[in-house]
Amino acid sequence: MTVSISGFTFIRNGTMLGFPFIESIRSLLPLVDEFVVAVGRGNDDTLARVQAIGDPKIRIIETIWNERMADRGFVYAQQKMIAQFACTGDWVFYLEGDEIVHEAELGAIRASVERHHGNPAVEALVFDYIHFYGSPAHVSVSPGWYRRECRMVRNTIRTYAPDGQYWLVMHEHKRPRNPHGALADAHIYHYGWVRRAEYMQAKLDQVAKYWEGAVVPTINYANFDPQAVAPFTGTHPQVMAHWLATEAEQNLVFNPDYRLTPKERKYRMSKSLERLTGLDFSRKHFKLVA
Repeated sequence: MTVSISGFTFIRNGTMLGFPFIESIRSLLPLVDEFVVAVGRGNDDTLARVQAIGDPKIRIIETIWNERMADRGFVYAQQKMIAQFACTGDWVFYLEGDEIVHEAELGAIRASVERHHGNPAVEALVFDYIHFYGSPAHVSVSPGWYRRECRMVRNTIRTYAPDGQYWLVMHEHKRPRNPHGALADAHIYHYGWVRRAEYMQAKLDQVAKYWEGAVVPTINYANFDPQAVAPFTGTHPQVMAHWLATEAEQNLVFNPDYRLTPKERKYRMSKSLERLTGLDFSRKHFKLVA
């Protein structure tokens, strides 16, 4: 029996905020049996652009965001769950609007699902992340950026999202815990931090409305720890070619007068300890069991 997979996401004002959300959806369509998109009522053509994809796998749910919900991004959790609860597959695959799957790895993802589907101990699949920063030629190597995250979970267990990023499993109906996962042997390509600076600023301004106490920085990609990035030596997904040429920052030149923040100094120290110990100090929202 073929294991069914549902893709899903949520998006609002995706055009205004510079998300490659159309490319994100298109990258996953060949893998999934359906793709549910919760499109929030906004101020641009996001809904029309999703409709224009014209793929019969896509199912759109139009939503209205709770503008008064400012509790640590919970409005994102609400929208994520609206889309997930409408999915019918054995597994669900969540992509954020700036995350892409490489066409070369679709076969490996399908193989991972088939390999672990018969093992109930595996509740989720964990992907390695490639976080681009400042330009498509640079990636983050700092432990301050999560290096792995669940992006697929069984649709037959009780899960919920505390915010837009991750899941918790409701163990015995009451006590939440991180999902038990296995490596998907594939990557998520994250392009949020290479969109044009004015788009990134608008995105962070919006996030602050739904995250009480958030301090919004003034975006300048040059003001960053140069030791926190490395050259990207791989290939970008084909679906991203036009967006990278027209919507992404192209050059990253670090400010030589920039002073590291306390967090950046802490992450430098953590990186040094990682080299010495072989440990990984980045954030994790899962427990590997296979």
